[in-house]
Amino acid sequence: MKVGIIVNPRKTGAVRTMRALRTVLQAKGISCVLEEYTAELAGEGGGIPATEFSKHVAIAAVLGGDGTMLNAVLRLGKFEKPVAGINIGTLGFLTTSTDDDLESFAEALETGSYTISKRTLLEATVYRAGKATETFFALNEITLARGETGRLVSLRATLNGDLLNHYRADGLIVATPTGSTAYSLSAGGPLIEPSAAVFVVTPICPHSLSQRSLIVADDAVIGLSPENPDDGPMLFTADGRDNSRIEPGDSVEVRKADRNFLLLRYGGMSFYEALRQKLHWQGL
Repeated sequence: MKVGIIVNPRKTGAVRTMRALRTVLQAKGISCVLEEYTAELAGEGGGIPATEFSKHVAIAAVLGGDGTMLNAVLRLGKFEKPVAGINIGTLGFLTTSTDDDLESFAEALETGSYTISKRTLLEATVYRAGKATETFFALNEITLARGETGRLVSLRATLNGDLLNHYRADGLIVATPTGSTAYSLSAGGPLIEPSAAVFVVTPICPHSLSQRSLIVADDAVIGLSPENPDDGPMLFTADGRDNSRIEPGDSVEVRKADRNFLLLRYGGMSFYEALRQKLHWQGL
């Protein structure tokens, strides 16, 4: 087995954790390859682009946090092999283990005692003058929100070509089950079990209190577009990145991607345990 390693350079101690991980993996007979910027950060040569990991490694290990994992979706490209997140700090929703648990992680890889959680990816295509111009992928959510204006904006949403609603809000989120614990939750959306075959459409601070989140089947095609030219351009984001201005007359089409993000899991904390910890559920 060969493991490719990517680190978040903004995380204190990232290089130290990378070296510790490589040491414990090599002790188990597992070889490592560093992503090119990771190798440069460590003052080493021989790194390869993350987009080429699929040719060289069986598993990718991403050192950072949930945000680093989201960024890895973009950096890894069409990597359809397991991805393990090593959180430098506390365990997140997307990470497999913490930097204090590297020995157990290495042992799980050595013995094959891990599972794969298939996570749905969103594919969003931007249309300008009726022509597809850009395509983006997201693990958590696609958002179309107000841009330069401080006012509410008007959006039109369709579902499989039929009108869903006219929204007057700060914006609209289309989230996967994975993303249900992120921006959509902050906007009042529901928590969704990661394997559920659904999307959730959540308005951001809607003018009408009757406009609530809607759960739809994940084979739906969701269309989003600005309705009022006076609102000016809106801001499109995929997992909080890939900012793009959506002008009046433009539109965004969101659907399930034809590939999944394979999240490596072993032992440790389940999704429900993470909910209890992160959301401070107390019970009776």
